[in-house]
Amino acid sequence: MTLSEATQPIMNAFPASDRLLQNLKDYTAMSTELLWQRQLIFLSASVLTGFYFSPIAAALFYGTIMLCEVQDLILARRAKRLSSEDGKAIFVTLVWILLNTLLSASAICVYAVSVALMQDAGGHFTPLFFLFAAALFAAMNNHQIVLALALRLILYGISFIFITIWDLWHERPGLESELWLHFFTVVFVMYFLIDSSAAYLRLYRRNLAQLETLREEHERTKIAYIAKSQFISTVSHELRTPLTSVKGSLDLINSGALGAVPEKMHGLMEIAGKNAQRLATLINDVLDLQKIEAGEMEYRISVVNAQALVFEAVESTIGYADLHEVHLECANENAEPFFVEADESRLMQVMANLISNAAKFSFNGGTVTVGCKRMGGKVRIYVKDEGIGIPEGVKDRVFERFTQLDSSDQRHAGGTGLGLNITKEIVEHFGGTIDYESEVGEGTTFFVDLPEKFVDPIP
Repeated sequence: MTLSEATQPIMNAFPASDRLLQNLKDYTAMSTELLWQRQLIFLSASVLTGFYFSPIAAALFYGTIMLCEVQDLILARRAKRLSSEDGKAIFVTLVWILLNTLLSASAICVYAVSVALMQDAGGHFTPLFFLFAAALFAAMNNHQIVLALALRLILYGISFIFITIWDLWHERPGLESELWLHFFTVVFVMYFLIDSSAAYLRLYRRNLAQLETLREEHERTKIAYIAKSQFISTVSHELRTPLTSVKGSLDLINSGALGAVPEKMHGLMEIAGKNAQRLATLINDVLDLQKIEAGEMEYRISVVNAQALVFEAVESTIGYADLHEVHLECANENAEPFFVEADESRLMQVMANLISNAAKFSFNGGTVTVGCKRMGGKVRIYVKDEGIGIPEGVKDRVFERFTQLDSSDQRHAGGTGLGLNITKEIVEHFGGTIDYESEVGEGTTFFVDLPEKFVDPIP
């Protein structure tokens, strides 16, 4: 009969489960982790008992234990490769572990009993302590597989009782003899070992239950996150199509391309146009946020001329600044170009976010200055305004999602609270940092520091 055939009744009675697989993996992982600790214990016991009692018995014991240790390593590697679909292999591995446990525990018990039989009655401190250490080690480290733990404790318990009963049988002492004290002490020790084993087993199972709960919560969270992402993506795309038509129509009307707007409708049409733009920005920001969370944001990295980028960003946002009655200027502090490695379109998005924020939070007639400069191996791109400023103690909130420092209905400027968070994500993807300096009532300077890319001049 093969091992697979012998284990078939066990497989039928106990269907494979993820928990059993987890027990096997935990058991073998602990066995591997404590390998050298066990080797030191076995070697010390073999040397001591071999010196004082029988070198041949010590050598046989140590050789048998080494065979069991090698088998433990083989089983640990096998268990590590198992998956929940390997039902048959899981039970075959379990049976091999139990067989190896039987051999290992039997070798320890036979050796301890053989040493005890070489001693006089009542002088069995060494073998009894050896058995106690082995049983305590099992209680602490073999509780992952209950059958293996029970097998060891039963064999160790039989050996405990045999050694003390052997003395009582041969000496037949009175109840006042220390041999009876040894017997009752062994009974107490066995109770202590069983109780300790139960405590470790309860703790292990409680931890497994908590891990299972966390795993289930994690799976539910992943499902909810995927559903949320799909919902946001679908709704945002569905909103974008009609909004594009609405915004385009409002822009045509407000530009006068379809004729002059009646005076009574002029203010309402401007409000509608601004809110359509705000809604379009919100949808774009939500879509970008969803891409960042899903790791789907695309970047086309190239060498970018930072000064040229700043100039282009200023030119493309002058109209937005004019709407907020803010003067926008480009600071050319150095004619020499600075280069960075980034996605030019995404870096332009960063500049648009920073410049639009500066314009929104500036006072009418204020100036927003945009520039770049070299700072110790980095290129700093900055946007400086003369607006309301940012109070102290809120830096950790400035770059959070859906955060507006002024959340009241009468706040100075509207926004989604996503622009700076997306900006931070983009900048950090390029290996840069973003920060700001501000003084309430005086203005704010946001700056982005990116590693400078040194480019050989064209001959």
